[in-house]
Amino acid sequence: MDLFSRSWAALRAAVAELPDDDFARPSGCTGWLVQDLVCHLVVDAQDVLITLVTPADTEPTRDALTYWDVTETAPTGEDPLDALTVRLAAAYQEPWLLKFHLDDIGSAAGRAGELADPAARVSTRDEVLTVGDFLMTYVMEWTLHHLDLIAHLPQVAGPPAEGLARSREMLEKIAGAAFPASFSDRDALLVGTGRRAPTEAETAELGGLAAKLPFVLG
Repeated sequence: MDLFSRSWAALRAAVAELPDDDFARPSGCTGWLVQDLVCHLVVDAQDVLITLVTPADTEPTRDALTYWDVTETAPTGEDPLDALTVRLAAAYQEPWLLKFHLDDIGSAAGRAGELADPAARVSTRDEVLTVGDFLMTYVMEWTLHHLDLIAHLPQVAGPPAEGLARSREMLEKIAGAAFPASFSDRDALLVGTGRRAPTEAETAELGGLAAKLPFVLG
């Protein structure tokens, strides 16, 4: 629960400190500007709030690892939901409005996560998870999106080290293999999820794992 809170607080703080001009810069998400990514974070916060008040009384069907639908196809930005996000983001017109909405609903989602019982069961996407597992999926989600946020903004602070380490650990379990020790947690996540291509040297170090990349989480 603490890691969920720290990851989310760090991401929201990074967005809050962005100058207006940065909202029109590209993000690490194909087809999305920074403003589009921030709009997606608003939707993420809504999902947290909705899911935490959607209790389930059956056994969990997924956990923090099996929650993800894993493919090898990277997003193109042309998916209808991705395109809708772009239109929603444009409707804000002014970056401060988007910042305000993220701070408002994002703070509520953060408090809801802190107050929730990690052993309780909730339903989302027609699956049942414990609250603890559900919130851990968002540690991964928000760590990756924090990397997307700063992809072309090197001056902006990145995600917490503990969030990077836990996300790498989860990705390695999903992949069924460990990334080389020479890979930083950040590079393991970027290369592992297809956010950047490995260099020739990295490909050699990856060995057989290179043929399985990327692990695109949806």
